[in-house]
Amino acid sequence: MKINIFGSTGIIGRKTLELIDSNFPNIKVNLLCAKSNSELLKSQIIKYKPKYAFLYDHKKFLKFKNKINHTKLLDYDELLSYLLSTKSNLSILAISGYKSLYFLEHIIENTDNLGIVSKEAIVSAGHIFKKKNYFKKTNIYPLDSEHFSLFEYFEKVNISKNIKNIILTASGGPFYNKRFNTLKNIKFSEAINHPKWKMGYKNSIDSATLVNKCLELIEAHYLFDIPFNKMKILIHPEAIVHSAVEYENYITQFNLFKNDMKIPILNFLKKSRYQYSENNKHLFIKDYSKLTFTNVKHYNFPIYKFFNKLNKEKPQNLIKFNIGNEYAVNLYKNKLIKYTDIFKIIQKVTSLNLYSSVNNIKDIVHYHEEIEKKLQSIKNFNF
Repeated sequence: MKINIFGSTGIIGRKTLELIDSNFPNIKVNLLCAKSNSELLKSQIIKYKPKYAFLYDHKKFLKFKNKINHTKLLDYDELLSYLLSTKSNLSILAISGYKSLYFLEHIIENTDNLGIVSKEAIVSAGHIFKKKNYFKKTNIYPLDSEHFSLFEYFEKVNISKNIKNIILTASGGPFYNKRFNTLKNIKFSEAINHPKWKMGYKNSIDSATLVNKCLELIEAHYLFDIPFNKMKILIHPEAIVHSAVEYENYITQFNLFKNDMKIPILNFLKKSRYQYSENNKHLFIKDYSKLTFTNVKHYNFPIYKFFNKLNKEKPQNLIKFNIGNEYAVNLYKNKLIKYTDIFKIIQKVTSLNLYSSVNNIKDIVHYHEEIEKKLQSIKNFNF
């Protein structure tokens, strides 16, 4: 049983390797891919001895290339050729940002089972995956906790026309009870300090602004074919209930488990059919005597009101929303804007009058690049 891991040096990649170490001796690490963390990738290669590895940062790749003996280090073109000419049993795509699109089509052709936690890829390209039946070429297995909970539920219970609403829960991040207009001078270190999850900086910021939940609504729309008007968000600080399904007959089904990202990954790795035991992952209801749920307050999370009003029938709007956020988060990380400017930039980028064809992956990548080029030419957002 072979696994390819795209994003092996990130949190999801590292957790996956830890779980393979402790529970799945039958899974052979075949390919490790990383963006720029060459030192960690090198130590992973030494430990797991994959047949292949890839480093996106070309300068580091050239320095790195002659230091590995037992693993073939692929360049970008070699990686794409390899994916098109081979087949893997399992793949995990955990690359943050739209650049995961560079690999997605090839990964889908290459693998039997794809665990995906790259929400930007589905947000930007979900409309063509549905049209072209990409979801039927491989078993797509969402690893975000909310989509994983729905996926597990819908595998056992058919998606019904009698569904009234799908609810995705949001912890609210570190500022869920604070008014957005008071957060102007919030430091980056404060914004990434999530109270429940340990995540990369991008997902942590997205959780604080609630953008992550807007993106997850788009994902759920594409993954489960759920209309936007049948989905909503509730703030749930305990992060135990990950989703809920409301039926027309007044019954609501809660999907809950510990807030531990290893649980979706464990369930994905079970596709290797290897038996394992992880008793500490079980959720005991008696340990959670208080679960609270509140509506999203627009004065705390203005992005949600903006997202609800956005014309989501046009994929270009969803792509611009995604790119605007990614661009703004990077500016904030580099101390070029204030925390509250993230929302303003998303508004500005989404309003850009840039429409072009997005009928295939190449079109979508080109559209991303055109918007990025436009953003680099804008010197002042006139806040």
